[in-house]
Amino acid sequence: VLCFTDPRTDPWPLVYSPLPVTLVFASYLFVVALGPSYMRQRRPLELRGLLVFYNLSMMALSSYMFYEFLVTSILGNYSYLCQPVDYSRSELGMRMARVCWWFFFSKVIELLDTVFFILRKKQEQVTFLHVYHHGTMLFNWWSGVKYVPGGQAFFIGMLNSLVHTFMYGYYTLASLGPRMHRYLWWKRYLTIMQLCQFVAIAAHSSYNLFTECPFPDGFNTAVFLYILSLMALFLHFYYQTYVRGKQ
Repeated sequence: VLCFTDPRTDPWPLVYSPLPVTLVFASYLFVVALGPSYMRQRRPLELRGLLVFYNLSMMALSSYMFYEFLVTSILGNYSYLCQPVDYSRSELGMRMARVCWWFFFSKVIELLDTVFFILRKKQEQVTFLHVYHHGTMLFNWWSGVKYVPGGQAFFIGMLNSLVHTFMYGYYTLASLGPRMHRYLWWKRYLTIMQLCQFVAIAAHSSYNLFTECPFPDGFNTAVFLYILSLMALFLHFYYQTYVRGKQ
């Protein structure tokens, strides 16, 4: 059970209290609930230039975070089987804590994905899976940065940053318009990559539930159960889109 906050990250922006992240989440749900009604009598916004900039920026941020997770874990000789959090103020410990914060903050920025869908009247994209995934990642990584910024958690951030580098690369191409559609044949493989990511994270988090490792079991249990829910939702999406859809 998590019983103390990390004194290094506790005063950092959005981390010091659950109130800011809760307000962000409440605002997000407000937009999801009322945004479609607001846009109903309005023309969809194109936002092409903004989307290209946004997606390129998110691809660059994801690449940077993947690099930081990877290099810091290599320099710190991190274990992929059991890695406790380095709560010291060592250079590597602080470097890992900082990239964990950036990963959490990227989840705040990614809420704009939904806002852009609503402004463009792509309401079919704002599914339960979409809202559930974006909303819950906020609180998952808020608690991660507040209590365990590093350790086993680095593996989750590293994998997800890699997947999002490809994902926002895909979105960048898609936002350039219809002329790029012939280069977007690999959307199905993005979903497969996401599913492989979930399997790897589930195996990684569950391993330490059966071994002795000085990393909170409560965190690994929460990650494992959450990943199972994402696997179920993404498998359903894959079936509906790529199997049943083709039939």
